Amino acid sequence: MKRLTKRLIVISFDCLSSLDLPMLKELPHFKELLQQGSYCKSVEPIYPSVTYPSHASIVTGNFPNKHGIVNNTYIQPGALSPDWHWHRKDINGTTLYDEAKKAGMKTAALLWPVTARAKIDYNMPEIFANRPWQFQIPVSLWNGSMGFQLDMHRRFRHIRNGIHQPALDDFVLEATVHTLVTKQPDLMLIHFTDLDTQRHYHGFSSEEALASLRRHDVRLGRIMQALKENDLYESSTLVALGDHSALDESIAIQVNTLFLEKGLITMNEANKVTKWQAFCHSCDGSAYIYLHKQADSALKEQVKQLLEEKMKDEANGIEAMISGEEANKRGADGQCTFMLEAKKGFYFSEALHGGFLHEVTQEEADRHEYTLATHGYSPSKENYDTIFIAAGAGITPHQEISSMRLVDEGPTFARLLGLSLGDTDGNVIEELLHYD
Repeated sequence: MKRLTKRLIVISFDCLSSLDLPMLKELPHFKELLQQGSYCKSVEPIYPSVTYPSHASIVTGNFPNKHGIVNNTYIQPGALSPDWHWHRKDINGTTLYDEAKKAGMKTAALLWPVTARAKIDYNMPEIFANRPWQFQIPVSLWNGSMGFQLDMHRRFRHIRNGIHQPALDDFVLEATVHTLVTKQPDLMLIHFTDLDTQRHYHGFSSEEALASLRRHDVRLGRIMQALKENDLYESSTLVALGDHSALDESIAIQVNTLFLEKGLITMNEANKVTKWQAFCHSCDGSAYIYLHKQADSALKEQVKQLLEEKMKDEANGIEAMISGEEANKRGADGQCTFMLEAKKGFYFSEALHGGFLHEVTQEEADRHEYTLATHGYSPSKENYDTIFIAAGAGITPHQEISSMRLVDEGPTFARLLGLSLGDTDGNVIEELLHYD
């Protein structure tokens, strides 16, 4: 299979929305990329539209029920900070970086989700210290390319402030530029989260979110400049994309408080979950309802009736409930018993205390206890698409693709590199590609 580009650089701007396109057209570096390349402003996200399943879909070309990353976190009832699907081993099947490595290509990834312990040449995985005895840098070093990460921390640690934004993305930017110039990988995956953070805690159209978009434009410009100054630009393909959009919300739906009240979750005097028969596993704008493995049909019917009773009151914020079978058809986790979808203005929390509904305050958002905008909603939500921009080698310029899906990106990236991801849910977007 013919290779269409010497190097592919994929930049994920977490939470970049189709609604951002008017602003991107006015920002100098996004504007340049849009004018030089092609784009799609209507990229359909996956379900649930949260970060880790989305990034696994981008590199596999498959929906969550196939690649196995069905949510950001594991099911850990009562955990204040559940573990995330940080590790490559959690993904079923192959990935873009696996196939590139097999083909003898040099690979790099900076804070790309679900890459801990992956076979990537220059790997700084997205993983955080989640135990009281852990420290951030050792956790990162152990789960990625140790020598490479030590070098990046030695050079740029003065920029970083733990995992706080915008300093974290500024650190990632410097590591990106240095890696591009000195290592010149064939495939590079970069994940920036500044915008997502600002939208979560300040709102979709907040000044903080708009400021992060301006910072992202500067970051994109730095990467473009580094490619040009080192004669790498013409032989490279540069992609800027989003993984999902977001919607403003102000009320958290706390289904587990209902299960606790009905005795389906039990806790000890130390407020630790000791037993559960039903659990609401949040995907923010949607949620999985899981029943314990030993659950019978009577419990399933009881839970169904409890939820249907809540849904009778439209003020409770639950827009829809579907079966596990229907969730599977939509690409989500078919192992759930039910899947819930929140109305606009609402999202799901795993909280076990408080009322069924909790009105979020700015102070709680400032403490990162709750959020003011989020994602995870169904792709069918209005004005909820994300965006895809590509320019450079192997890309037909000046094309506006009317629509595509997030799962189409992986197969298209593979085709650019002369690779194949096999039988995928997504398809190669041929009209983007230039074969001469």
